[in-house]
Amino acid sequence: MVKRFKKYEAGEGVQFMSRLAALHKLQLSLNDFRRLCILKGIYPREPKNRRKAQKGQTQIKILYHKKDINFLLHDKLIWTLRDIKIMNRRIKKADSVGDMRLKRMRINKYPQLRLDHVVKERYPTFIDAIKDLDDCLTLLFLFSTFPAIKCVTRSQTTLCRRLSVEFMHYVIASQGLRKVFVSIKGYYFQAEVKGQLVTWIVPHYYPYQPQAKSEVDFRIMANFVEFYTTMCGFVNFRLYHSLNIAYPPQFNVSIDSEESQTDETTFVSERIAALNCEIKKTNDEQFEEPEEMDLQLISNEGDSEKVKKMHEREKALKRKKNLFKGLKFFINREVPREPLVFVIRCFGGKVSWDKSCFVGSTFDEDDETITHQIVDRPSISKQYISRDYIQPQWVFDSINQGVLLPTNKYFLGVTLPPHLSPFSNAHREITEYVPPEEKALRDPNLVVQHEISDVENEDDEDGSKQTEGELNLALVNAFREENKQIRAENQVEEKGGKKIIEPESESDEEIDVTDMLEYSDDENAEVEEKELTKEQKRELAKEKMAVKSGNVFKVDTKKEKKLTEQELKLRAKMVKSRHKKLYHTLLEKRAKATKETKLLENKRRQIDETRKKVRAKKNNA
Repeated sequence: MVKRFKKYEAGEGVQFMSRLAALHKLQLSLNDFRRLCILKGIYPREPKNRRKAQKGQTQIKILYHKKDINFLLHDKLIWTLRDIKIMNRRIKKADSVGDMRLKRMRINKYPQLRLDHVVKERYPTFIDAIKDLDDCLTLLFLFSTFPAIKCVTRSQTTLCRRLSVEFMHYVIASQGLRKVFVSIKGYYFQAEVKGQLVTWIVPHYYPYQPQAKSEVDFRIMANFVEFYTTMCGFVNFRLYHSLNIAYPPQFNVSIDSEESQTDETTFVSERIAALNCEIKKTNDEQFEEPEEMDLQLISNEGDSEKVKKMHEREKALKRKKNLFKGLKFFINREVPREPLVFVIRCFGGKVSWDKSCFVGSTFDEDDETITHQIVDRPSISKQYISRDYIQPQWVFDSINQGVLLPTNKYFLGVTLPPHLSPFSNAHREITEYVPPEEKALRDPNLVVQHEISDVENEDDEDGSKQTEGELNLALVNAFREENKQIRAENQVEEKGGKKIIEPESESDEEIDVTDMLEYSDDENAEVEEKELTKEQKRELAKEKMAVKSGNVFKVDTKKEKKLTEQELKLRAKMVKSRHKKLYHTLLEKRAKATKETKLLENKRRQIDETRKKVRAKKNNA
């Protein structure tokens, strides 16, 4: 007898497992299971057919791959989590009994999670770890600003502070910073690390405000930070040794001092001081960078243009790395110092601030070699002629443009130009909105043209009709005068005894302009074949030299629109059946983008109009 297959014993019914079943299989609590999944990188899955995956049940459940749960089953972290659970129970019991000696002993023997093998499992190569640095750095920079709270320990925040400073020093030493952008969320930085672009956000420095548990779950975020600190430590170690720098780095100012843990302002000043000083290298000798390969030697006939572009790109990058070389900046106390110190030092500049307020300054305000002073106030009492007083935006805009911009647009009290994002794609689609300032930066010769209104268009049409009628009338009069002259000449020649074929007499009624032009062309051709007098030749030469008016070609927009619609319909019919869904999604995306661009253009037009009205009121007042 043939073996009968039961329902849900193959396919999706076997591949997935609910969260409750996974908890029973692993013998873990919900919090421990969440922590284990975060550390190991396991996340819920969405099946193609949920009813089959849930074995006929219609209610929505959180599902995991069965192979992922089996993968967690053989990990040694489960045993550590169980030991932590047991140790918590023992500490609680010792506390209830009142045996403080036993409690301290058990706290000292508290089991620790070792995540070294997890980092190696999740990132087989070093480049894989660098690709996943975006979220890691963003979270570490965020936690480095937190005080010691219930779910975030002091040791965790100090570790985040140390790792973030170490990474910033690597970017300064390698000159890997490429783009900077300031927004409401914070400072966006993009650096090139081992050929990979890493983007992270540094929040604005504000005092800590407690958040509701329903909005932010610090316990889950702390689990992510627990893994990211281990990962970032591995990455920093490898990056420092690639530049021949000692790890952990050694600074002139201590970062982990007790004063920095108690007083937050002291910590900030120490951190900036660490950014402003050079870190020690492993050897006394300067680290020699590998010699750049001459791209002109390897250029073939076919790839010469590509190699030239690569060569130009390398030259531009080399110039950008030394953008602030030879410049000295002084930062006023109202300016956010940390991002500016980091950015200026990445591009070869020297920076300092008032030593009476913060530690780590290298030169005073009265130093005459200072080229730029960064101020964020409308005016300043004492000014030096030998330096430029600029607002902080000049530094960020100059980095994004790759050149030192003129400082007259960034003086004190001046309305700043818009701060454009460098992360926008230069080769974006036509349907996407591009601000006029960005257009002017990409093409300075571009001038915004005035859109013609319907009333102006009607006036132009009326004017063109009038000019056409005047031209027709002038042509008719000229044709009649020419016929009269030809008749008079024929009569004179008949009296002289010569035979010349007379042209057919035309009536004085209105004649079509096109018929007149054809007739005049035929007549000229016949006259050229025969012997002509000097006067007639002169008249023909005058006619040839005369300027003739051309016919106006008016484009029918409705007809063109109809043709384009027909072409699009034909194109849609030619799409294969398996690609039709994708084609329609692309069309919907394009229509949505065009709608958004129109809305943004209308919004920008309204803003410009309101600005003009405000300026007009000010001028009148």
